[in-house]
Parts: sequence; C-alpha cells; structure tokens
Amino acid sequence: MCVSGSTRLGTEGMGYPSRAVRGWRRRKGWTFLVWVVVVSLALADGRRVRQPRCPHGCTCTKDNALCESVRSVPHTFPSDVVSLLFTANSFDLIDEDAFQGLPHLEYLFIENNKIAEISPYAFRGLKALVHLSLAYNNLETLPKDVFKGMDALTKVDLRGNNLICDCKLKWLVEWMHHTNATLDQIHCSGPPIHQGKKINDLLPHSFDCIAAEFATYQSLKFESISVDAFTLGNEQYVVFAQPFAGTCSFLEWDHVEMTFRTYDTIESTSTVVCKPMVIENHLFVIVAQLFGGSHIYKHDTSASKFIKIQDIDILKIRKPNDIETFMIDGESFFVIADSSKAGSTTVYKWNGNGFYSHQSLHPWYRDTDVEYLEISNKPHLILSSSSQRPVVYQWNRSQKKFDRRTDIPDMEDVFSIKHFRVQGDLFICLTRFIGDSKVMRWDGAMFKEVQTFPSRGSMVFQPVSTGNWQYAILGSDYSLTQVYQWDTKRGQFVPSQELNIQAPRGFSLVSIDGRVFLLASSFKGKTQIYEHLMIDLSN
Repeated sequence: MCVSGSTRLGTEGMGYPSRAVRGWRRRKGWTFLVWVVVVSLALADGRRVRQPRCPHGCTCTKDNALCESVRSVPHTFPSDVVSLLFTANSFDLIDEDAFQGLPHLEYLFIENNKIAEISPYAFRGLKALVHLSLAYNNLETLPKDVFKGMDALTKVDLRGNNLICDCKLKWLVEWMHHTNATLDQIHCSGPPIHQGKKINDLLPHSFDCIAAEFATYQSLKFESISVDAFTLGNEQYVVFAQPFAGTCSFLEWDHVEMTFRTYDTIESTSTVVCKPMVIENHLFVIVAQLFGGSHIYKHDTSASKFIKIQDIDILKIRKPNDIETFMIDGESFFVIADSSKAGSTTVYKWNGNGFYSHQSLHPWYRDTDVEYLEISNKPHLILSSSSQRPVVYQWNRSQKKFDRRTDIPDMEDVFSIKHFRVQGDLFICLTRFIGDSKVMRWDGAMFKEVQTFPSRGSMVFQPVSTGNWQYAILGSDYSLTQVYQWDTKRGQFVPSQELNIQAPRGFSLVSIDGRVFLLASSFKGKTQIYEHLMIDLSN
C-alpha cells in the first residue's frame, strides 16, 4: 500500500498532469476549435452579406445587369458582372470611377440616355472591357484620353451624338489611328470647316489647334512715345523716346536674368522720336525734338558712348512727328515728317560722312506720319496729314527723287499709315483719332477698303508679324488696346485679345533667344513688354 502510494505520488510529482488537468485541457481545445469554426462561418456569412446586391431600378442575372429609369450610375453592382446595359435613363453625367469594382466587365452599353458630359476618369479600371457603346446621347465632345488604359477595347460606338470635331476632339482622331478598336461611321455636327464630314476620314493634321497670345512679361517704370528695335552686331536692342524725361533710353537683353536692362541713354529735350539707323555696322540715332532742334548721334564704340555729330536744319524741321529710315539702290536715307505750319517734310541722304538734305516734299501741310514701302517693286512714300488726304509719292530712278503719284480718296484726318503683306498682297492700316480706322488693299492701281474698325481716340494702328502670325494692334486713349489676328480664309482681321495699355503710341516686335517680345510705348503709363506665347488648344 505504501509502495503504491509512493508510486502515485511519484508520477504526479515528476511533472505528469493529473486526469483532472488533462480533461480540462481537452475541453479547452475543443472550445477553441468550435470558436474558430463559428468565427470562420461568421466571416463567410459577413462576406456574403456585404456582397453588393442588384441596385434599385436594375435587373440582374448571374453575369448581366440592365438599368432603366435611374437618375445616376449606381455603385453597387455585383463584382462578377460581365455585361451592363443602361438605356432610357435620365442622368446626363458619368462621373469619375463610375464603374469601379467591376474587373470582369466586358460589355458596357450606355445608350438612349441624356449623357452630355463624361469625366476623364469615368471608365478607369475597366481593363477587361472590349465593347463600349455611348450611342444616342447628347455628347458634343469627349475628354482627352478617356479611353486610356482600356487596351482590350475592340469596339466603340458613338453614333447618334452631336460631336463637334474641333481641337478638343483632335485626340480622338489621333487615338483612332493608333488603336485596334473600331468605330462606327459618325458625322461631325461642327465646326463649319468639318460639318458633315465623317470623323473616321479626318486626320490629325486636319486640325489647326495652335493659337497664340501676348502675355505680360515685364513692366518698365517710365512713359514713352515711340519704340524701335534694332540689331547691332549679333545683339538685339530697343530704344524708347521719353518726352517728359527728355531722353532716348536704350535697353539690351540680359541673357542670364532673362529681362531687358538699361544699356545707354541720350539726353535730349521734349523727345518725340529716337530712330536708330545702322550703316556699315555703325549705329546712328536721329533724335527728333519739339524744342531745341533735332540732332544726329553716332555711337562711339571706343568710348562706349553716343556723340552728337550733326544738327538738323531747324528751318525745315520745326515740329517733327515721325521718322522713317530706308535704303534705295544701296544708299541710305531717312525722312522726317514735319507737322508745323511752316516746316517741310524732308528726305535726308547719307553721303559717307554725314546726312544732307536730299529733297523737301510738300511744305505747309502739317504731316503727321510718313511710311516707306514698295509698290510693284518700286519705292514709295505715303504721307499722312491733318490738312489733306494721304498722299502717295513714287521714286523716280532717273531723277533720284520722289514724285507725287496719287492720293487715297475719302480718307481725311488720317493720323498715320503702316503697311504689311500677306501672301504677296500689300495692305495698309490707316489710323484715325475720330471716326473709323481702316485696312486697305492695293489692287494694282489704287488702295481699296477691306475692313473698318471703330477707333475713337486711336493714335496707333500698327501691323506686326512673327512667323506665320500677322497681327494689327489698335490702340486707344479711352479704352483697352485691341489685338486683331489675320484670318487667311476670310481675308480679314478677327479679334484676338485685349491689352491694358494706357495711351499707347507705338509697338515693336523683337526676337531674342528663340522668344518673341512685343514692346509697347505708353504716353500716360508704364511702358509694357509682352511675350508672344504659343497655346495648344487640343490639350
């Protein structure tokens, strides 16, 4: 008995659990297993509960769903849907990620609805989609790259919409030429240039989607009445006439800071024009002044300053208003328009040492502007005057002087004239302070009106061009400056943009480092510099 007792005590004492302990552990293990099973069943049941059901207004089978009379795209379709049809619904927008959570969707029909707008990311995630129909809706355009990532697409149906085949839809034409998907034949409802055409027949180059604008780049804290750009050596410069400060201000381009900075100045009195003239790589500047006479300066490169070399006859030039430089048969000339009652518009010629009076044109006519141009390859001058209609002079090669040829009828009170060419045709812009400014075209015998522009308070109507872009800028002392762009198909200028310049007096374009700038002189405010920027309308 004692031995048996010792044996029982020894086995339990040696670390073996008692029957009670072993039984408790077996019950605990079974409880744990039951808990795991219950939890697993609960989780599985939970997943079944959260599985999306067929949305209200839709009918669903195992793989398909049909929705009618719903107000928006539901977001609770079963994830295993393969085909989805929306028809006769009232919603007009497909929002982004509208079909998220449908990785197996292959066929999507959104037909006979009122869809007018689609988010760029409406179909995001539909990588298995092979057929998309948006037929018979109110679509006029589609957002760029709306089909991005849908590499399985083989068919897109856009019939029955009013697609506007403009630059916003250029991407679709490009996509059509690079995708394996096919599109049914659809016709463009606009714009006029493509109206009625099959979009399938259009090519990317069928679209003219590059536009341009002048964007504010730099403001200069001075007033100016004229501006001219010129090239000396390999550098571009600009010069402004500042009447109140009495200076000619020269600016150069800072290639590091990418701004225009002060280069030099010429001190003067009541300056109205600072006209640069480069002859054999020497820079001359004709400085026209209202008081104290006008003068000619030469830039001394060794001393790096301007030196006055000549005075202009004060008996002929009493009230200068404009200067034009030109060359005829290799000889250099400039002409000053004089607006006084006693002065005379005069042509000056360079003789190798200085400039001398070559010819005085009509006296006593108070000329406000002079424009040099070639008509039928012959040199001409057009003089604008406050006392008569614009007069046209033609160069007489044998006499080496200008002869009066004709005038421009029915154009009294023209302040200035500037010319431009488009595809070989010669045009002029005529500025009037009161009444309408005009564009006229040379027809081989005379200038004929092409277009009129309301221009109360205008002192400048200036054409400028860069590359294939032709503009005419109409300034005003009473309203915003209007920029017009030439429309080749119409043969006229069309409105392009407005610039906020106070009392503009002149414009000049300069090209530097592959960039184009418009410089605008302002008589009553800050002189402005704009950059000519290209805009891709298809983006």
